[in-house]
Amino acid sequence: MKKLIFKSLLILTLTGMAFSSVFAAEEKIYINGIDANYPPFSFIDSKGEPDGLDIVAINWIANEMGFKVKHQPTQWEAIIPSLKAGKVDFIASGMSVTEERKQQVNFSTSYYKTVMILASKKNNPIMPDKTMESDVKWGVQRGSSEAKWIEDKLLGDKEKKFKLLQYDSAPLAMEDILNGRIDVVAVSQTSAEEFMENGMAIKILGVYGQPDDETSYAVRKDDTEFLSKLNEGLKRLMASATWKELKAKYSVR
Repeated sequence: MKKLIFKSLLILTLTGMAFSSVFAAEEKIYINGIDANYPPFSFIDSKGEPDGLDIVAINWIANEMGFKVKHQPTQWEAIIPSLKAGKVDFIASGMSVTEERKQQVNFSTSYYKTVMILASKKNNPIMPDKTMESDVKWGVQRGSSEAKWIEDKLLGDKEKKFKLLQYDSAPLAMEDILNGRIDVVAVSQTSAEEFMENGMAIKILGVYGQPDDETSYAVRKDDTEFLSKLNEGLKRLMASATWKELKAKYSVR
């Protein structure tokens, strides 16, 4: 009788462990690596919480598709290495699709087209056609698609003699515009408009030649199942009234 009771308890224990393992597997939390200084797509709000178009969109998708998510600020220059190393599970933070990045990650359906522009201090008299002269200093975010494009397409041209300084974030570059250390910043038009709406005394000079970027989520090459889940969630979001509300809230056209 005692052996029978013991066996029954053992079976119940093992069954409970099995159910616990399944539950733990279902409770996996997907880590979204974000740039904490890239409004309106991703940033940290006044309460210290992640916010932005991509943050709220991913929260909606996670709820819709039945998975849990956590947003983790990550140095942008190291964000793809962090993804490949498993430190984050995906990137939803205004990432532009480039051929170089396609070799390292898989991208979701595009949800936004980014226009790249030059911004300057509002009272700077510099003319757009003078921005590539030798006495002009440009700023750009390190590790960004615009930094790569400028290095590859502009700095190799002997007629383009401007100096390029790279920063850890777009806001840091913008600060150096205001204090006069640099003349212009290469940044997305959406971000520049966000800075202006928040009271920063800058202006948009115009484009500098970089083609418009498609913006998508990035996952590891072997995460095909999760990519399908993100794509389906993104499809549902973009077909909903919530998508229009989010774009209006974050001033994204």
